[in-house]
Amino acid sequence: MVRKDLARLLAANAYPGRGIIVGKSKDGKKAMFAYFIMGRSENSRNRVFAEYGDEVRTEAFDASKVVDPSLIIYSAVKTVGKDIIVTNGDQTDTIEESLKAGHCFRHALMKRTFEPDAPNYTPRISAILHLGNKVSDYTYELSVLKCADGKGKGCNRFFFSYAPVSGTGHFVHTYRKNGSPLPSFEGEPVPVKLGSDLKEFADMLWENLNEENKISLVCRAIDLRTGAAESIVYNKNQNQ
Repeated sequence: MVRKDLARLLAANAYPGRGIIVGKSKDGKKAMFAYFIMGRSENSRNRVFAEYGDEVRTEAFDASKVVDPSLIIYSAVKTVGKDIIVTNGDQTDTIEESLKAGHCFRHALMKRTFEPDAPNYTPRISAILHLGNKVSDYTYELSVLKCADGKGKGCNRFFFSYAPVSGTGHFVHTYRKNGSPLPSFEGEPVPVKLGSDLKEFADMLWENLNEENKISLVCRAIDLRTGAAESIVYNKNQNQ
């Protein structure tokens, strides 16, 4: 497995859209994830991440400027028992409901499709971290729900399950690059290198996301022995 340099991937792409990275720290002690959002329109850029305990939500930075909240305001991170859900839309709630009903990640996402934002038909990207009761229990899954034909007809659903490797993460994002319409992500989640320091990880991501288009970033590390979690949130609207 060839792991790519995440900083270089981000620096070379002005618009990957929304992105999720999940993996295991280099020292093997922590589960790690990150989720970032970007935007081109005023409505999309008018957002921040807000933390409510373990939950992370997108919220309007200036409520008076919100045009359509349907695809931009949602819970991005939620915890159900030993599972952490990370997604780019309201499918977070669908997964939460499915887990609480005794079902699974895949069961939940078989009910959902890509976003109804023609002509882009943005993929729904989702992740779940299964922490378990001991270090060796940790696994994670990623999913991409994509338009089948580029015309809004039919949905292809892709699921990926991983046995964590120290120093390795997997990166999935909504768009291959900027464009009109925006070209959807293709292929498997990209293997990337991870370190062990959460602040270094967050700073690397934030510094390499396109300055004009980046909006918000959340990074979290969870100690696999104790369950103690550390989070970092960056918001462009609050950091200026």
